[in-house]
Formats: sequence, C-alpha cells, structure tokens
Amino acid sequence: MITKINKNQDRLKRHKRVRGKVKGTPEAPRLSVYRSLNHIYAQIIDDVNGKTLVTASTLDKEIKGSLEGMDKKAQAFEVGKLVAKKALAKDIKAIVFDRGGYLYTGRVQNLADGAREGGLEF
Repeated sequence: MITKINKNQDRLKRHKRVRGKVKGTPEAPRLSVYRSLNHIYAQIIDDVNGKTLVTASTLDKEIKGSLEGMDKKAQAFEVGKLVAKKALAKDIKAIVFDRGGYLYTGRVQNLADGAREGGLEF
C-alpha cells in the first residue's frame, strides 16, 4: 500500500530537532518564523522568561497596504525589515534565527535577509 508523505509532520519533526539546539535568551532572543500558504509571520521570543517581545506579519496594518502587487518573497523581505525595525526600537540587536523546520530558502531566507538589512545581527 502506498502511503502519502505528510510534509507538515516532517517539518514539525525538523522543528522539534532545531528547537532542542536553538534557545532565545534576554541577550539574544529567538526569531521564530511561521510560513502559511498566503502569509508569513515572525516573532522575537525570550525563551528564558517565556515572553514574546516583537511580532510582525504580512497582516500588520503598518505594511499591509504597501504589500499590494508584491510577490510572496518580496513580502517576506518587507516583514523582515519591519520586525528588525520593531526590535531595534526595543533595543534588541542580536538574535538567533529559528527557521521553524522550513528549509532556508525562498520566503524564509528573504525574511532573514530583510531582518539583516534592517539592522539585526545573527
């Protein structure tokens, strides 16, 4: 019998494996990425205190209007710049990147590049 591969289940396995190695601290919180079919979300999380410090997504009012007509990769880049801007406003400069089990290519890579261009170091 042929069984269908569940890609999301495989991603969650990879994510669990990565999360065993990547921890966010108050000095260098974790930038977590979630990618849905139409949107991309980013959070900066302090795992020691269990707090979300900064969030950004393609649904934010600040950039939602400017994303019209862009492809998903360009939208991810803009979300990366927005999360960097919000992080720098809260005096966060260094982070660790948690790709969420996704491959480091496409939208995930563009979000990271946007965050780097915005001033975050990782």
